[in-house]
Formats: sequence, C-alpha cells, structure tokens
Amino acid sequence: MPKSDRPHGSTPSSAPQSDAQRQSSHPNKLKIGGGAMSQSSEEGLGDVNVVAAYKAHFRESPLEFLQQFLAYGQGTGWRGYSNYIGAPILYKGSSEATIKSVLNSDQVKNRIRALANQRVHALFPDPGPMPSTGPSKAQKDLAVFKDKKRMEMERQLSDVARAILEKSAARLDSLSFLKVFAASVNNLLVRMYHQGIHISVPQVLELRRVAAFAAERKQSILFLPCHKSHIDYLTVSWLMFRLGIALPHIVAGENLDIPIVGDILRGGGGFFIRRSFAGDQLYPIVIKEYIETLLEGGKNIEVFVEGTRSRTGKLLPPKLGILKYVLEGMLNGRTKDVWICPISLQYDSVIESETYVSELLGKPKESESLLGLLSGSSTLLQLKMGRIDIRFETPWSLQNFVKEQVDRREAPGPQGTKVELDLTGNEAHKILLLKALGYRVLADINKVSVIMPAALVGTVILTLRGRGVGRSELIRRVEWLRAGITRKGYKVADFGSMTTAEVVDRALSVMKGLITEVKDLMEPTFTPEKRFELSFYRNQVIHIFVSEALACATLYTKVKQGGTAPMQRMSREDLVRECGFISQVLRNEFVYGTDTLEGNVSSTVEGMVQDGILDVDREDGSVGVSLTERAIGRENFDSFLFLIWPYIEGYWLAAVSLLFLAPPPSESDEGQGGPDSDTVPWFAAKEFEKRAQLFGKTLYNQGELSYLEAINAATLSQAFNRMEELGMIQRRKSSDMKPIPLMALSEDWQPPFERESQWGQREVGKPEDDSSTKSRYRMVLKGKLPEYLDHLGQFRREGKDRREQSVNLKILRLLEGDHPSVVERTLRKNRPSASRGSRL
Repeated sequence: MPKSDRPHGSTPSSAPQSDAQRQSSHPNKLKIGGGAMSQSSEEGLGDVNVVAAYKAHFRESPLEFLQQFLAYGQGTGWRGYSNYIGAPILYKGSSEATIKSVLNSDQVKNRIRALANQRVHALFPDPGPMPSTGPSKAQKDLAVFKDKKRMEMERQLSDVARAILEKSAARLDSLSFLKVFAASVNNLLVRMYHQGIHISVPQVLELRRVAAFAAERKQSILFLPCHKSHIDYLTVSWLMFRLGIALPHIVAGENLDIPIVGDILRGGGGFFIRRSFAGDQLYPIVIKEYIETLLEGGKNIEVFVEGTRSRTGKLLPPKLGILKYVLEGMLNGRTKDVWICPISLQYDSVIESETYVSELLGKPKESESLLGLLSGSSTLLQLKMGRIDIRFETPWSLQNFVKEQVDRREAPGPQGTKVELDLTGNEAHKILLLKALGYRVLADINKVSVIMPAALVGTVILTLRGRGVGRSELIRRVEWLRAGITRKGYKVADFGSMTTAEVVDRALSVMKGLITEVKDLMEPTFTPEKRFELSFYRNQVIHIFVSEALACATLYTKVKQGGTAPMQRMSREDLVRECGFISQVLRNEFVYGTDTLEGNVSSTVEGMVQDGILDVDREDGSVGVSLTERAIGRENFDSFLFLIWPYIEGYWLAAVSLLFLAPPPSESDEGQGGPDSDTVPWFAAKEFEKRAQLFGKTLYNQGELSYLEAINAATLSQAFNRMEELGMIQRRKSSDMKPIPLMALSEDWQPPFERESQWGQREVGKPEDDSSTKSRYRMVLKGKLPEYLDHLGQFRREGKDRREQSVNLKILRLLEGDHPSVVERTLRKNRPSASRGSRL
C-alpha cells in the first residue's frame, strides 16, 4: 500500500526497516524484567512487571540494593542509555542551541519587529501628512529618533524572549544527571507502588519499532498520556529511559516550576508554560516556535491531552492549544509528519486522592511548594499503593489522519451548506479538525486502558443497593463486572493464576480507609466509608458501559412511574428520542462511538437482550426490563443506573442553579428589572459557581440530592460549559479596569415573573416576615428552563417529592432567599441601542 494511502491509524509496517528498526523490533534485543525475551516468551508473557527484580528497600537486601544504584552509575546494560532510539538529545549545549534557534527564527524576529513598530507608533505618532516639498527637518529628526527607539525596543523584546525561554525551556543535556534522575525515580516508584509497574510487551515492541521508523526520518513522536497524578511525569519519563527510547520534552504547567524541583524536572525534559497566554503577544509566539523547533529536529514531545489532572478519575475533554501548535508546525512544513501515541496510565491509588476530594468540594487549590512536597515525602515512601499499569496505543500518522479528515469530513458553510475543510485559511475549520483529533486520542486511551482491581471493587461497592455487601456477594459481582468488561473487548489487569477472591482481597488491602470491613457478623461485610473518594475508581469503568447506562436511565423514566410490567415498557421510537436527549446533555462527559444514535441504541439493546437484562416485544418492538432481570431484583439493570445517576444529578443541580441568575426584581429597580425589563443582569462567574456548590450541599443534606458526587466542582464546571454550548447561558468579561468573568442567563431562557398580587394572599401559616414574601414578584415555572428541568428530572433517581415535580417549593424557597449580587446590566440584544455593561 502506498504511504499516502495508509489509513490514519496505520503504522509503517510495510516500510523497509533500517538497522535501528531491525534492532528495536527484534525481541531478543529488548530485555524486560531482568532477562532476554524471545518471540515465544513474548507471546507467553504478554504483560510483565518491569521492576519485578528490583529491591525497593535497603533492609531487604543491602548488597543488592547498593548494586542497583552502582549499576546506574556504571551504565550497566540498559542503564547506559547509549543507544536510545530517537533524535540526539543528551549532549552539552543541546538546550542552548535550541534556544538560539528559536530566538533567531523568522517567526520570533517578525513578531518582535511588529511589536516594536506598534509601540513606537503608539508612543510617538506621526505629526501629520508629509509636505509636498518633502519631509521637514522636524519630521526627519523624529524618524531618526523613532528608528533608534525601535531598535532599542527590539533589543528589549529580544531580552524578554530570551528570558521566556530561559524560564521555560527544558535542559535535557546531561546523561550523568539523567542516570541519577532515573535511579531516584525508579526507587521512588517501586517503594510507593509495591505491586510493580506493568506493561504490555507486544505494545512496547511495536512502539520501539515505530520509534525507529520515525527517528530514521527525523520525525517526532507526540506522546499523549491521560493525566491522573503528578506521578505521571516521572512514570512516563522513567519508562522511556527503561525502554531505550529518546526521552520526550514534556509540556508542564509553570505551577510546577518551584525552586529545586523545577530544575530537576527541566533536567528530565520538562518545559514550563503558563496556563493562559491571554494579553501577551510575544509569549505564545516564543512557545510556538520552541515546539516547532523541537518538531523540526525530530525531538519527541509529551503533552497531557486533558491539560490538567483529572480529579474525578474519568477522562476530561481535550485541550487543543499545544495540539494546534503541533498541527500548524506540520502544515507549515517544519516536519513532514508527527506520530501520535496515546498512553493510558492506571493506578490502584493516587497520592493526591484526599487533595482531589477537597478541591472538588470547593476548597481552593493549594499552590505547589518544595516544603509541601518534602513534608509528605517520607510518608509517601512508606505507602503501599498497589500497582501501575501503562498501555500504549500503536502510534499513528498525523499526516494521514489530516488527509483522511479532509477527504471525508465537511464543515458548515454559508446558508446551511457544507464545504471542504480549509486548514490554512479558515481557523474554525482547523478547530473542527483539532477537536476530532483530541477526541480520537481520548477514544484510543480508553481503548487501551487496563481496568485495575481497585476500580472493579470500587465500582461494585458503589453500584449495589443497600448499606454494604458480603464478601461472597462482592466476589460474585466483581466476576460479573470483569466478564462484562472483557466481553466488550476491554482489558482487566492481569494477575496471573490468582483467583478472583485473591484479587479482591489484594484490592481491598490498598483501599483501607475507603472501604470498611464490618466483622462479628455471619460473614465479612464491606461498607463504603468514603463514597466521594470511591467515585474516582468507579469513573475509571464508566466509559465502557456508558451506552448501557444511558439506555437504562432512559428506560427508568418509565419504570419509575410504577404499575405493572407492561406499563413500564417503552416504544423503540421513544427510547431513541430520549436516549438522544440525555446523551446530548452529557455529551462533554463521555466519548461516544462513531455510530449513529439509532445504530448505537439498537446494538446496545441487542447486547442487553443477549445478557438477559432487557427484552424486546416481537409484535410492537417495545423495550422493557426482562422477567429474568426482575426475578433477580434488577441487580444488573440497577448497576448501570448507579453508574450514570451521579452525573445526571450533577447536571440537574447545575440547571436548577441557573435560576439564581434570574433574581426577582425589587421595587428599587422596577424600571430596570421588572417583568418587562429591557436589561439582562450579569453575575460574577466564580461567585455563582460557589453559590451553586453551596446550594448543592444544602440540597444533599436536606435529602433533595441523592449523591454527594453531584456537587463536585469538575462536574458542575463541565455542566455549565455544556449549557453555554446549548445557548442557555452567556459569558463575557466585566467592563472594569481589572475584568472578571461574568455569567448571565440567556434571554430566551429567562423564566417569567408575576406580581405578588397575581398569586393571591400570603400562604396560610406563613409568618409576615418570611423571607420568601419580601419580593413583590414571584417566579413562574414556565418557559424553556423549567421545561428543561422537568425533562432532565425524569431521569433522576426517584426520591421524596421527585415523581410529580422536578423543582418543589422547598427548592424554590432556597432559591428566592439567596441570590448572588448583580455586577452589571446590559440592554437586551433585541434593542439596537444596546450598550456595554453598566456597573451597579
């Protein structure tokens, strides 16, 4: 097959191999776990623990422990890192050469020149038109003065550019430093994760082969791992060292550039960038050129595609900024191709679990500091946190991906037409392709992910009714879940000859404090001690069963209405329509397949019929819970519901919180904010989000929310982003000297208000000074937002007062009594005289 015709996911298997490729792809050349591995042993091993022979503690075997560090110092075997696959990185002056190349590039020089011209013209504007006789002496003098100022500003901006690079650029120059770094990380990881670091041998061999293919052509591999923990940085870099692949330059947030630690990370390949480039016209060009220079030199790069650590355990939507620079570098000819390598990292436990819970419950994120790291370092080394599993998708060609997308994908054109993707002249088309790229990477990460035993146990514990579960029942449900995962083509961590009971016991040993064993009973019984923390593990499984969970949640809208079994069935048309609604609500939470909605619903129902959970009526095609499933108490059907309900609850909470953005007008602003007001109130976004979370905590503790996970900041933030996409809310910056993010309810989503007199007299039994009677207006639950709330509320878990109404009087009273302050008002869009915000 010609190279240009290979599909985007293909690898260069048919290309001729270089000596380096033959060496890297030959099984006998790669030693893993301490011994040489042949083709037959590869097939027999499959997954291996790459640190199985490593002694983590001095007291275990003092002599062997010291020999391990001595082997790193002497460069014994793979520790010598002398024949790594990839572009040269470890030589004196390598990083400085890259910095000079960036500073001397046309891209950076042109931006410096343009900025200097812009600032000189702003400071010293031309006095007027030039006389017909030529420039006057004053004009000539001004021109000379401006030239001098321009050159001075160019020198200053060049110094700024160098300072940016000095602070940001990696220092991947020293092999001796790298050996010490690798030895230290090796010991740290093995002491923390006592059950080892596990990889797939076939995946690693394929990665090395593609790496050699790319290196021969001076092309980069773009490693795109998921991001669960700060340990990710160390894990991937150490593994690249262990496998003999050129270490990548790692994109890291500048929050990690703290004294001492920042320099260590730079020496391991880290380069630091700001979270936001807004307001700086030089910084993004310098970083862009730095990345393109790395690509031009065939250097490997590592980017966490989610942009930040996932506090929930589930993949976050992709961040496109660095991907955009990589794509543009290829489109501009800085490199012919880039090889995309999605990476899955799965942990039995992460060191930040308690911090994640605090942040998700609203506690501000603490800044990283050396003191903070050192204060917990001794404790970390004593932890026994289970195992790490790392999986690689076979790297695929970005060039071929772009070609395929251009060939088959169309972009929205004028008047509803479709046009061909234009990646050079149309920024919107480029973003469309980048989103496809980002979600393709997320899908690949999900595809190769290994489900850890802790995730199996955590999921079962959170998807069963009742206060706790007996040991035998826990083992039985883990076996059911494991079978379902493997049947769908996903992988569960390999524990060799261990029984399910042994795997469960091993998982429980690393989940102490999260799950409590109740003894002195007829059998050991386990109860969830910290549900919020356990949700991190459940969320590592949900992507596998998201279609089943959405289908069950849809069918539940009929089941919760009660009645006989035939009354709880749903027509195929209604099932498809309602599945479409709830999947669109949660679109930013999950990576869906490429099949059509109808096709996905049909295949999901068919699979659940085969599993005995649902049945389809042969005459009318309606779908319902099977008699077999009802006979066992709907245990499988309910398990899927328990997977998805916390997300449905979170999005319902976000939607009902929007009613805070529709405050009842008072007498003092009747002219501005009455029922027929022509102004839109804007609120501080951060204050509103905090108010929404406090509202959720109140509802949870008063029994109106079933799940504490529903109030987590990550889910609420994603929900508000989705609501902005749906046009329910608007965002902009305030008109202050120091702008802050603002949020407003969109005009057509504003619920109406009625005067108090239209509601009749005060309710019987309500005191005169009741806070809910102070406003002259009352919200009327009509219109798009209340209808949306009612529709979404149908999918919620049934509870007190939830069958008849989604927003009851108790919730309304909470909303009426505590609205955030209006920051600005703007005139409605339908008025041509609408002006910018006026400060209150």
